[in-house]
Amino acid sequence: MKLNHRAWAIAACVFATATAVQAQPQDFPNKPIHIVVPLPPGGSNDVLARVLGQKMAEAFGQPVVVDNKPGAAGNIATEFMSRVEADGYTIAVAPNQTVAVNPVLYPKLPFDVQRDLQGISMMGRVPMVLVVSSKVSATSVADLITQAKAAPDKFTYASAGAGSPQHMAAEVFKSMTGTRLTQIPYKGSAPALVDVLGGTVDVMFCPINSALPHIRSGKIRALGTTGTQRLEALLPGVPTIAETVPNYESDIWIGMVAPAKTPQPIIAKLNAELRRSLALPDVRAKLAEQGIYAETSTPAEFSALIASDQKRWAAVIKAANIVPE
Repeated sequence: MKLNHRAWAIAACVFATATAVQAQPQDFPNKPIHIVVPLPPGGSNDVLARVLGQKMAEAFGQPVVVDNKPGAAGNIATEFMSRVEADGYTIAVAPNQTVAVNPVLYPKLPFDVQRDLQGISMMGRVPMVLVVSSKVSATSVADLITQAKAAPDKFTYASAGAGSPQHMAAEVFKSMTGTRLTQIPYKGSAPALVDVLGGTVDVMFCPINSALPHIRSGKIRALGTTGTQRLEALLPGVPTIAETVPNYESDIWIGMVAPAKTPQPIIAKLNAELRRSLALPDVRAKLAEQGIYAETSTPAEFSALIASDQKRWAAVIKAANIVPE
C-alpha cells in the first residue's frame, strides 16, 4: 500500500505531535513556572509560594513567578486554575478555604474542584489560637465556655468572613461546646484582629503567625490552640482546645494543586521537588518562624484530604446554616 504526499504529511504531523506530548514530561520544565496564590501578598500562602518557588527555581533552572490573584474569597484564582492549560507550568497554592470550604459553601461556582483540579502535595499547616481581648476576664477555654453559657450571645467573635478559617473554627467550637457566640465578619484577618486588639470584639480564632506578637506583648490573651498538639516552642504553657473540648481540631492546611489533566509524570516531578524542598532544614526553619509547620503528602493523599474535608465542612455549614456573604 502506497501513501501519497498528503498522507505522509499527516502521518508525520501525528507522529511529531505524539512525540512532543511524550517528551514533555521528560523535558519539564523548559520555561518559567507560575505559582498562583489565591490571597494577597504577605500571608502564609504567599510565604509558602515564595519560599518554595525560590527552591524550585534553583532545582529546575527555570524562573518561578508568584502570581497573586486575590478576590471572591479565593474563588477568582480557583476558577482561573480550572481553565488554564494542564501542562504543569501553572500551579496554585491551595488552602483549605478555597478547595474544601468554598466548594460546599457557594452553591453555583463555575468550577468543580474535584473534577477540574488535582493535588500535587500538602505543604504545611498553620495552627490557629483562640484569643480574647484584654476586656474579657476568661483565662482558660473552660472559663470562656462557662461565661458564654451563662450569657448566650453576649460574646462576639471576629472572622475574616463567611467560610474563612476563623469562621469555621468558631462554628465547630460553638457546636462542640453548646455555646452561642455572635460573629462579626470582616474583609480579611488583619482588620478583624485590629478590633480584637482594641477590645471592640471579644474573641477570635486567629492564625498563630498574626496573633503571636500581640500575645507576647500582652495585648491579647491566648486560651488554647486549635491543633492536636501543643505549640510549646511558640506558646509555652498554652494548652490545646482539645484538652478541654475532646476531639476539637480546626487548623489551616495549605497544599499545591494543578489542573486535573496535567500529565502524571509532571505531577510526580513537582511532588518530588516540593517534598525535597520542604525537608530542607533552612526551609523548615524559615516557615516555622512564620508559624507554618511543613508537611508533605503524595498527590493521591492530598486529593483525598480535599474530598474528605469537603464532606466535613459541608456538615458544619449545614448544621450552622452558614450562607455566603
